[in-house]
Amino acid sequence: MAERLEELLGVEEVTEYLGVGQVTVYRWCREGSLPCLKIGRRWRVRREALGEFVRKSERSETLTGRLRAFLEVPDNVMAISQDRDLMHRMDAAFFRVGELRDGTLVKYLREVEGMPTAEEFRAEFGRNGLEARRLEAEGRLRFVSERGKPSERIREVEQLVDEGRGDGRSV
Repeated sequence: MAERLEELLGVEEVTEYLGVGQVTVYRWCREGSLPCLKIGRRWRVRREALGEFVRKSERSETLTGRLRAFLEVPDNVMAISQDRDLMHRMDAAFFRVGELRDGTLVKYLREVEGMPTAEEFRAEFGRNGLEARRLEAEGRLRFVSERGKPSERIREVEQLVDEGRGDGRSV
């Protein structure tokens, strides 16, 4: 029994081991990011759970890294956000991955009042590290106004695939 108790680490030991603040460890415990248990008023972390947490954290968890993983298999990503700034950052990260894979990038726009225009997307992409104007000049980025039904998008995508760009892909 005493051996099992030695496997439990306190927040202080975890912060010292990871080199982060106690507030961070408490937040990870509350969010469930760091597997732990609460005994009385104190959080405890199993030594092996901490090891697994560190192993999981070794991989790239950037937005671009996650999107790159989605592009490998399966070949799609669906993102929903009510925060326009976050959506622009996700778009730019997704397209940066597609650019690295020599893909043809297509951004569908809805021509509805209050929705961003192609020019606004170009500016946002630029602020988020994607050279939209250069890619457009190279024929690798297209802005398509969505006027018809969403089901008509299939035909447009098939046309893009038929046009092809070598071994690249359409994103």
